[in-house]
Amino acid sequence: MQDDPQRFEHYAPAIRELDLGRIGKPAEIPRRFDLGRDGRLSSHYIPFDHVNPRARLVLVGITPGFTQWKNAMREAQRQLAAAAPEHVDLAAVKRAGAFSGTLRPNLIALLDHIGLQHWLGLASCAALFGAASHLVHTGSILHHPVFIDGRNYNGTPNMLRTPFLQRQIEAHFAATARALGPAAVFVPLGPGVSAGIRWLAQQGVIAPDRVLHGLPHPSGANVERIAYFLGRKNRATLSAKTNADKLDTLRHELQAQVRGLDQIID
Repeated sequence: MQDDPQRFEHYAPAIRELDLGRIGKPAEIPRRFDLGRDGRLSSHYIPFDHVNPRARLVLVGITPGFTQWKNAMREAQRQLAAAAPEHVDLAAVKRAGAFSGTLRPNLIALLDHIGLQHWLGLASCAALFGAASHLVHTGSILHHPVFIDGRNYNGTPNMLRTPFLQRQIEAHFAATARALGPAAVFVPLGPGVSAGIRWLAQQGVIAPDRVLHGLPHPSGANVERIAYFLGRKNRATLSAKTNADKLDTLRHELQAQVRGLDQIID
């Protein structure tokens, strides 16, 4: 699976016509972007058609959210105002939308904390969203935005036990994973994504030793776990909902796994 400019060109006229200022929630996304519906679930096209087959690092979220959808559409509109669809830089569209909003600074801090910037030869993983974007592929196990009851999908219902969602994994993310180089390392964000990646590994799509499981999700709703993982919050001040021992174990395991990456990857 490589870039699919023909798919983007199909949606380009509708993207040009979008009045993003009038779209304030997922339920207001025009039906022309619908990719499928099943009961409470819906999936909608996002111009994330770019695939980076040279990527060394693959960041995998659960699904683009509404904020990411709007940011990607805004960048696509900006480019379409200046060029024909076939000249739109789909990589730039993806950079504008992928892990945008409050997710990105948290994600960069977490990646740096486990040492991935050193493995990649960077001062910081912040460069992955700029000058070093050639080293990363950003994606989601549910490639196109999925909403449930008009809200961002957050893992319920279970994607591996929901045929509508499992088909999307097989049709989109599995194809992308096969297109990436054999040296790519996958970082799933959140337990639901980890479960999906493990399932794909069982199918032979991804090598298990190329996956870094256990990084806290960078969502702003996860602020306390992130702060403790990064050493910004003292154990004594944690609430009962945060398992410090588990986070300590995950941090040490991930840092050790990153240090050992060069031993398993040419």
